[in-house]
Amino acid sequence: MLKFAHTNFNVLDLNRSIKFYKEALGLSEVSRTDFGDFILLYLGDGKSDYTLELTWRADKKTPYELGDNKTHIAFTTEDFDKVHELHKKMGCICRENLDMGIYFINDPDGYLIEILGG
Repeated sequence: MLKFAHTNFNVLDLNRSIKFYKEALGLSEVSRTDFGDFILLYLGDGKSDYTLELTWRADKKTPYELGDNKTHIAFTTEDFDKVHELHKKMGCICRENLDMGIYFINDPDGYLIEILGG
C-alpha cells in the first residue's frame, strides 16, 4: 500500500551540496520549489523514483545538530573499486570495512552515506 518517496537532509549551502552529490554519487536535480525563505530541491539517480530532498533555509547560519550521526542512506555500486577511489580522492571517506565490502562517506553537512559493493 505504501512505497518510499524520499529522504530529507537539511543543508547549509545548497550549491555546495548539489556539487557534492553530483560528483560523489552521480545524482542530479529532479525538481526544485523555491519558497523565498527556503528551498526544497530533489535529487535523483535516474534509475529509480526514490529521491533525496535537500532543504535549504535562508535563516539557518550554523551547522545542523546530527546527534550521534548513526542514521544513513546507502547506495550500491557494481564498480566498488572505482567509486572507492573517487571518494578517496575527494577526501570524504570517514569509515571503511573493505573486508565486508562497505565504507561510509560524509556529505558537506556531515550526513553519513554508506557505499556497498553490488
